[in-house]
Amino acid sequence: MMKKLGISKNVFVLGLVSFFNDVASEMIYPVVPIFLTSVLQAPASVVGLIEGIAESTASLLKALSGWFSDKLKKRKIFIVSGYSFSTFSKLIIGWAITWPLVLIGRFLDRFGKGIRTSARDALIAESSDASTRGRSFGFHRALDTLGAVIGPLAAIFLIQFFGDNLRPIFYLAFVPGVVAVLLLIIFVKERNYETEKVVLPKFSLKNLSPSFKIFLICSVIFALGNSADAFLILRAKNLGLTTSLAVFAYALFNFSYAIFSTPLGILSDKIGPKKLLLIGFFLFAMIYFLFGVNQSPILIWLLFAFYGFYMALTEGVGKAYVSLVGEQERMATSLGVYQMATGICTFFASLMAGLLWTYINASAPFIFGSITAIIAGFLFLVLNKN
Repeated sequence: MMKKLGISKNVFVLGLVSFFNDVASEMIYPVVPIFLTSVLQAPASVVGLIEGIAESTASLLKALSGWFSDKLKKRKIFIVSGYSFSTFSKLIIGWAITWPLVLIGRFLDRFGKGIRTSARDALIAESSDASTRGRSFGFHRALDTLGAVIGPLAAIFLIQFFGDNLRPIFYLAFVPGVVAVLLLIIFVKERNYETEKVVLPKFSLKNLSPSFKIFLICSVIFALGNSADAFLILRAKNLGLTTSLAVFAYALFNFSYAIFSTPLGILSDKIGPKKLLLIGFFLFAMIYFLFGVNQSPILIWLLFAFYGFYMALTEGVGKAYVSLVGEQERMATSLGVYQMATGICTFFASLMAGLLWTYINASAPFIFGSITAIIAGFLFLVLNKN
């Protein structure tokens, strides 16, 4: 089966690991704010505080863990530890009787994501030929996103089954998390590095390739307008969709994301990730512009589907591009810097989007995001000569 897919055993198993982990994570993600406000009686400001700390933790750790993984020449220990932290965080949240314990649980979950992501992506790249990296990252993202579709649907079923008792959902989410960790420990094999003495990479942007720096600058500009997907759901509700329909629209986005990830990864291998990334910048600009100016609840469904197509086009392809323009011995470092920089910018983008939504109107965040995407696209086109 793996030969038919054109991927290695490591890539296949890591895809399954991400699938089960995302089922677990997405089972609880939409439940956490309800649990905080309804069960623990925490104010909405606490929800924002917890998510802000959690996401910032993951973003800051990605570059540091990537550099440390390169330095130690180890991948698996970071990946296993990261998924284990995230798995046990579900139990901590389920045990919570006050919101600070939920903060600890969410912190551990994102801490786990921060220390595993760069090493995992480096292992995917190292387990693939240069000609098939786009396919490998696309396959991995497809299974990851499929888990993100099934997780919320499972949560909806469990909410109906258990009624107002939300705690069993956190305990049940622990199960697929454990499956993910066991698959990782048993089946993923780490590459054996040469034992000769080498100069260990220093954590410095000066050591990174010019092509990577150009892409990083463009990605940062783009990310400043790429706010959290929560604003897409808010926009759907703003246009008249009920809460349930808005959630299903988000599920449609994840479904579109999943089915297009692998074929677009294969396309990346054939025509090169640079062309797809350039298309992605301008496609995002068009989609966000339409999110801003659209007043039709019907068109919103099409936009969510196209947004999933855009994500499939750029997420795995972006990592594949970084792995190609970054130097081999600093691969995890490059991936970590890329994800840390864009992750931190997304935090500020979401803060800016909230201010634009509150003080101007609901369309303003999307128009702003469209403008930053156009600027990033033109810079990528003009500055990247290679």
